[in-house]
Amino acid sequence: MLSITVYSQPGCFPCTATIRRLGDALSEDHIIDLTEDADAYALVTGLGYKSAPVVVIRDRYGNITGHWAGFNPDRIDVVKAAITGILVPVAA
Repeated sequence: MLSITVYSQPGCFPCTATIRRLGDALSEDHIIDLTEDADAYALVTGLGYKSAPVVVIRDRYGNITGHWAGFNPDRIDVVKAAITGILVPVAA
């Protein structure tokens, strides 16, 4: 089973949009505030990112299998479908 973690910061519109778009595929304990968690900040910067949100996908063993930064609806929908099994309709 895949899990999603969103590394966010206060006042970040793309962070809020990402969290809303993920909806039920994201549990509340997987939203991490980068301004309050030094280890999370180190992870995100270690992945090469300098802005939030950063979305990290892990497999059932906790291994990172994917990541990206910014609000990316297409990637969110693919990951959400993989987790929930619900496909999101795409506008023509």
